[in-house]
Amino acid sequence: MGKISELKGWKDCSSTYILAVNDTINVINGKWKAAIISSLFFGKKRYGEIEKDIPKISPRMLSKELRDLESNGIVLRKVYSTIPITVEYELTKSGHEFRKVLDVMLEWGLEHRKNTLGKKP
Repeated sequence: MGKISELKGWKDCSSTYILAVNDTINVINGKWKAAIISSLFFGKKRYGEIEKDIPKISPRMLSKELRDLESNGIVLRKVYSTIPITVEYELTKSGHEFRKVLDVMLEWGLEHRKNTLGKKP
């Protein structure tokens, strides 16, 4: 997918544009989702490993956010029939592609902070 100006017919179909933006926002809506996705960029992880990567997240919130990300097709939950049962989380193809979104957000955020607050990263 290209830039907005490169999308054919986007000016004629604002509802499609709005739906696509809303889909993106729904994926990252919440305080912890971007952090969870970022943690999983480094490979498959078990629940406890993700919890250690994000120190201030509560277990209840981590479970909720993982379920949301799974239902949005960003995270894949794999259950292994070991004793005790092992559960691993990993990013789907769509989840890995989300890195592009986070990279642009990071770039914009650093520039915005510099311009509006006069602060360097």
